[in-house]
Amino acid sequence: MWKMNQYLPLFLIAFCLFFISHSQTISNTSSQHRCLPDQSSALLQLRKEFVEKRTYPDDDYFGVSYPKMKSWKADSDCCSSWDGITCDAHYGHVIGLDLSKSWLCGPLKSNSSLFRLRHLRKLNLALNDFSSSTTIPSEFGQLVRLTHLNLSRSFLHGRIPSEISWLSNLVSLDLSFNYFMAHLNLRRNDLEALVQNMTYLRELHLDDVNISSSLPQSLANLSSLTSLSLSDCILLGEFPSDIFLLPKIQAIDVSGNNNLTGFLPNFRSGSSLKQLRLSYTNFSGELLDAIGNLKSLNFLDLSQTYFSRELPNSIGNLEHLSHLDLSWAIFLGVLPNSIGNLKSLSHLDLSGANFSGELPNSIGNLKSLSHLDLSGANFLGELPSSIGKLESLNTLYLGSTNFSGKLPDSIGNLNSLNDLDLDSSKFSGEIPPSIGNLSQLTSLSLLGCNFHGQLPSTLGNLAKLTSLDLRYSLFSGKVPSSLGNLTQLEELLLSYNNFEGRFPVSLTNITKLTQIDISGNQLKGSIPSEISRLTHLSSLDLSQNSLTGAIPSVLYTMPSLSVLYLHQNQLTGPLQFQNISSSQLNSLDLSGNKLDGPISRSISNFTMLHWLYLSSINLKDKMELNIFFQVKELQYLDLSGNNLLVSKENINSTLPKFSYLYLSSCNLREFPDFLKAQNELSTLDLSNNKIEGKIPKWFCNVGKGTLRYLNLSFNLLSGFEQQLKVLPWKFIVYLDLRSNMLQGSLPVPPLSTSYFFASNNNLTGKIPQMICKVNSLQVLDISNNQLNGHIPQCLGHFSSSLLVLNMRNNCFQGSMPKTFIKGCTLTTLDFSHNQIQGKIPRSLLQCRMLEVLNLGNNNINEAFPFWLQSLPELRILVLRANGFHGPIWAPHTGFGFSKLHVIDLSHNSFSGRLPSEYFRTWNAMQMVPAKDKSQPEYMGSQSNYYEDSMTVVNKGLEIFLVKILTIFTAIDLSNNRFEGEIPNSMGNLKGLIVLNLSSNSFMDRVPSSLGNLTALESLDLSLNELSGKIPQQLISLTFLEYLNLSQNQLVGPIPQGGQFWTFENSSFEGNLGLCGSPLSKKCGNNETPTYKTRQESSIVEGFDWKVVVIGYACGLIIGIVIGHCNNCIYVCDYMDHHHQPLCGPADPWP
Repeated sequence: MWKMNQYLPLFLIAFCLFFISHSQTISNTSSQHRCLPDQSSALLQLRKEFVEKRTYPDDDYFGVSYPKMKSWKADSDCCSSWDGITCDAHYGHVIGLDLSKSWLCGPLKSNSSLFRLRHLRKLNLALNDFSSSTTIPSEFGQLVRLTHLNLSRSFLHGRIPSEISWLSNLVSLDLSFNYFMAHLNLRRNDLEALVQNMTYLRELHLDDVNISSSLPQSLANLSSLTSLSLSDCILLGEFPSDIFLLPKIQAIDVSGNNNLTGFLPNFRSGSSLKQLRLSYTNFSGELLDAIGNLKSLNFLDLSQTYFSRELPNSIGNLEHLSHLDLSWAIFLGVLPNSIGNLKSLSHLDLSGANFSGELPNSIGNLKSLSHLDLSGANFLGELPSSIGKLESLNTLYLGSTNFSGKLPDSIGNLNSLNDLDLDSSKFSGEIPPSIGNLSQLTSLSLLGCNFHGQLPSTLGNLAKLTSLDLRYSLFSGKVPSSLGNLTQLEELLLSYNNFEGRFPVSLTNITKLTQIDISGNQLKGSIPSEISRLTHLSSLDLSQNSLTGAIPSVLYTMPSLSVLYLHQNQLTGPLQFQNISSSQLNSLDLSGNKLDGPISRSISNFTMLHWLYLSSINLKDKMELNIFFQVKELQYLDLSGNNLLVSKENINSTLPKFSYLYLSSCNLREFPDFLKAQNELSTLDLSNNKIEGKIPKWFCNVGKGTLRYLNLSFNLLSGFEQQLKVLPWKFIVYLDLRSNMLQGSLPVPPLSTSYFFASNNNLTGKIPQMICKVNSLQVLDISNNQLNGHIPQCLGHFSSSLLVLNMRNNCFQGSMPKTFIKGCTLTTLDFSHNQIQGKIPRSLLQCRMLEVLNLGNNNINEAFPFWLQSLPELRILVLRANGFHGPIWAPHTGFGFSKLHVIDLSHNSFSGRLPSEYFRTWNAMQMVPAKDKSQPEYMGSQSNYYEDSMTVVNKGLEIFLVKILTIFTAIDLSNNRFEGEIPNSMGNLKGLIVLNLSSNSFMDRVPSSLGNLTALESLDLSLNELSGKIPQQLISLTFLEYLNLSQNQLVGPIPQGGQFWTFENSSFEGNLGLCGSPLSKKCGNNETPTYKTRQESSIVEGFDWKVVVIGYACGLIIGIVIGHCNNCIYVCDYMDHHHQPLCGPADPWP
């Protein structure tokens, strides 16, 4: 009995467990069969309201999607076998409906059977397509038992109904990332009601909802809130800082609200905050040391914020931080060394950050770091070698950084690195061979770097590399054959370096290559036929090299090749196209070679060819235009620079419809008839031909509704056959009629025109008033005509769009436009060589971007406009040959002209002294110009369509510069009434190239400080009252090619040596007290001292007394120069791409 009692408790426990288990089984079995009829009926009706359509792809971000409603069958139980359904265990009510990612497509209607499910607690309709809904139905407010509502990413739009705030039991509300043509909108009072009623809220996600107001302070009363996400909501005002201190808050995201201000509080220890995203907001103030109290923080994004002062050292206390983004923030000072304490950090983005000083060596302590982005940051000094300790690093971005010195060898220790980007960085020297140790590297980009020397052969060890980009750098030598080992390489981009030698045949072993670009180098020899091995190659660019020999015919038949650029080489041989019917070529450029003709008619077999460039291919025979009409898919054709034969065959509808057609310099004598059928042209260039007479009536219909670019310049056109008030091409953007023989009134361009050139014609009469309606103009150049009358006042009103206004060398009278409006964008204003009177309007101060102001050779009569010094970008100021008078400075006007390169005040009546302080702010002239640039830069060339020009007196001659080098500097104050001393401060203008102070009343000595003008090439101090000796310091001016000290009162020996040995008597005549060579007057028994100076090349070479050509130190020539010769003028046009001068007499310049 005792034993039985002993086991009784165990028996009772076992019985209870069995009873409980059996009861649960009965309960579960019962619940599985208790789907209420009204519930299943409502669900089946809901299914009929939508169609199935996949909305989001299956991927790692959104996961797998499928149509869940497919499992909803009327003969099965909704609680047990229908996907997405959760039922109440006791009563069979549907309490959970998860139809996220269910391919639902259709509107959410107010009478939807969804709203019959009144017992719903959790509803998830995210990631579907409800874009056809007019708005979110207010009936959602009837589902008052809801605790979770998710309608995110479902293309909803319109106003969020106020009834949503009735859902007072909600703990999670997600309406984020809905956008279809418009955003969801939430009014301020509805937001307040929502926050007021939903006191249990733990998650509130309204990302991408248009709130457009400030946040209610009551948000800080939601004591259960754990996650608040309000990114891109157009929030205004100040963010309630108490939200940061909510007891359970774990995640806050208000990123993308550019007008949201705020400050971070003094965080207390124990905060549960894990994620903080404030990027692209207006948060500011100081990041306090208390940021270090956020010990749970794992994600911090302060990018594009305005926190000032230094990043606190306490940032190193965030031991769980895995993601830190401070990109484009404006923190001051250095990056604290404590950054190395963030041992959990895997993502660090400091791109564009404002930190100064060096990158701390402690960066090497971040052993968990997989992503490091320093691109565009301001760090100085060398990249610390400790960077090589980041063994987990996958991506390293150092593009556009200021790191100097060599790339450290330790870079080769980054064994996990996949992506290395050094684009436009300032590293120098050679690439370290250790880079070949990066065995996991798939992408290496060194675009636009200063690396030089040969490529290390170890690059061939990067067996996983798929992309190699070394464009626009300074590499030289041969392309290493070891690159042929990169069997996974798909992109090889080596353009614009100094590579030489032959095309490396080893590259043809890389069978996965899809793109090769070695353009802009010095490759020689022939193109190897082995290139046909590259069966996946889609783009090959070997242009701008020195390749020779015939073009391998296999290039036209490679199975994947769609782009082939071989232009600007020395390729020879006939153009033969055989077996090309299966060619995939879409774009072919053979321009600028030395090919033999004729072109084979088999070119018509290119069935995929859309773009064909054959300009200047040096054919001996005429090129038949009709051949190209057989290439049926051709849209872009460039035959410029060839002697074209155009037959007059019947025009038919089978001709290809060109979009772009370039027939410049083709020796055409009339408009080709085939153009009559071209009604889809976007670009047409017939410039530099010999087309004469009037433009025919039919031509005005060519591309009438499509043409955007039309160039008829440099022909012999005299006008339009049809009289037109406005030219007909209604969508034209660029219209060039310059350098013809157009007569009559100025043609008015269409309203769409942005660039209009009609210069160098014989146009007469007044400017038509209709020009005032063309208010989209950016460049208007009508210079060198015979137009007269007044300048329309409306041109000043165009200044909000107009960049260039050039009306030089006409017969305009009256005054300048009086009103230049606020927001003026003018960069060039040239009214020179007219008959303009009155004063310069002070409203020109509105043109804060003005760089060139040329009012020379007019009848303007006023004192010097001191206010011009306030134009911050002014580089060229020409007021020559007017009626200006008085001093050019005043005691209380201050000094400016900090960017001035050229000032010409000659031939006026300016008077007074030049104070020494006057030139001290002329900063641009104080910088010695760099002369080692491979390509010259010209004023105005940024626009691509227009370059500034001007007339200057240089080396005793008046010359016209069609292009103005950005390094050209000049001061011309000649032919005025200045007096007193030449200021010593002029010697600070070390970048000055031309200085002309002749024909004034300057007295006293020639300042010895002029010997500091080391870039000076022309110095004219003649016709003054200068006395004393010529300073010996002038011998140090090794670039000086022209010197005129004549007609002064100078005495003593002429310095001997340097450039002084090259000057003739005329440089010194009229100074009775001077002696020594080259004058015949000897200096008595005293020997004149001689000096030896090194000879250097000049920025102005090829000086000639007949025609002056101003060029570049390496011999590159400025475009057109006009020089005086025996009372006549000659024009020389040195076109860079032709390399041949075209000279001939021109009309005398006014």
